[in-house]
Amino acid sequence: MPKSLLRIFSYLPNPRIFKASITARLCNVPIEIRGASPKELKGWLWDFDAGPLTEKTRQDTRESAQTASRGYSGTLYKTRGFLDANPYGTVPAAFSPSGEIGVFESNSIMRAVARLATNSNNLYGSSAYQSSRIDAFLDTMLLFAKDSQAYLLALMNGSITNQGYVNAEQALHDWLSGTEQVLGGKPYLSGELSLADICFACEITLLKLESCYAGTLSNLGKSPLMAAPTAKSFPASMRHYEKLCAIPDFAADIKPFIDNIAGGGSPYEIS
Repeated sequence: MPKSLLRIFSYLPNPRIFKASITARLCNVPIEIRGASPKELKGWLWDFDAGPLTEKTRQDTRESAQTASRGYSGTLYKTRGFLDANPYGTVPAAFSPSGEIGVFESNSIMRAVARLATNSNNLYGSSAYQSSRIDAFLDTMLLFAKDSQAYLLALMNGSITNQGYVNAEQALHDWLSGTEQVLGGKPYLSGELSLADICFACEITLLKLESCYAGTLSNLGKSPLMAAPTAKSFPASMRHYEKLCAIPDFAADIKPFIDNIAGGGSPYEIS
């Protein structure tokens, strides 16, 4: 097996990590992914060499105890090396093979994989202009991701409000309005298959997690954002999503995740 060029640590499964794994398949870049379910990850030592805590490692790393935030509660154990490489202390986190250089935020981790490729298949563009256009799509999706993350976390912990729903609904509308403009006349967001399409597919996949909380939304008098009205309002975007999901290198990650949700699989319980 080729030596990994990038190690990624995250809760699993994580559609935002699918961005990196899909890119790695398309570019033939060897990567390593370490992690566990959100609940199990609370019992891990967060580090380049991450793994489950034992009583001995828990005692040896008392100074690594951190008050959890951003989706977690209680105590997490993060080494100094982890925080030096990933100053925001969040997952997903990626590392160079030595563990000295950290890369954080899923879009940047995805970009790192494409840059490590001997042949990136132009996933990050073949010119400075195309690369910058792809970056523009990725930056726009970050704006959506901020509201979608807040929305999903609120659904998970039962704190969703009407305003939180409206914020996510508006963010989705703003994002898909732009993709609809492009996809009405082009096969891909940036002319050919690129990181922009990979990110697009993974962010939609993550949002589909909301269907696990349909009852909570119903109590609020709302429907899932990805329900029929969205498909009707943004048909080109939804067709694009289905097309991407049918590509084997996408389906390897996305299909099991969607099948689990459709089959009544347990949603994330992070706290």
